[in-house]
Amino acid sequence: MSEIRYPYLPDDRIIRYVGADHPLMVLAKEFARQHSSDKSMPNTSVLVRDGRVIGIGANGSNYHDQHGCRRVELKCPSGQGYELCEGCHPKNHGEARAVRDAQSRGNETAGVDLYLWGHWWCCQDCWEAMIAAGIRQVYLLEGSEVLFNREHPDNVIGHQFD
Repeated sequence: MSEIRYPYLPDDRIIRYVGADHPLMVLAKEFARQHSSDKSMPNTSVLVRDGRVIGIGANGSNYHDQHGCRRVELKCPSGQGYELCEGCHPKNHGEARAVRDAQSRGNETAGVDLYLWGHWWCCQDCWEAMIAAGIRQVYLLEGSEVLFNREHPDNVIGHQFD
């Protein structure tokens, strides 16, 4: 297996992988299908402590429906310029939403794991939020570097739920 080159990964962090049949990936995929308002790149993050879901969040906002996307207009590369568009702002990313969901329910986030379906890496803003929240480990779907990578010819973008 070749080494995955993520657009961003903090030096002291690694990403682990689980299969599509993992119960938390199944949950995240279904939650994304039902709740993500980003129809192009739907994703969901699930926070777990001791096998129990303590927070969950899907990405997106309805801002783009009325205002378009400033990042698209400016042709920003993936992972850059999120602060330029209200719809793309990191507060609307699944990772941040899952942290807020857990905290709003009175759950401590230090030492929890995050399972992310629908992306193949986490942006710098999300990593900073996850580190500040004390998230221990991040798990992605096996093969996500192909499936959810716009640059890869074998991606499933636009057909994630088929």
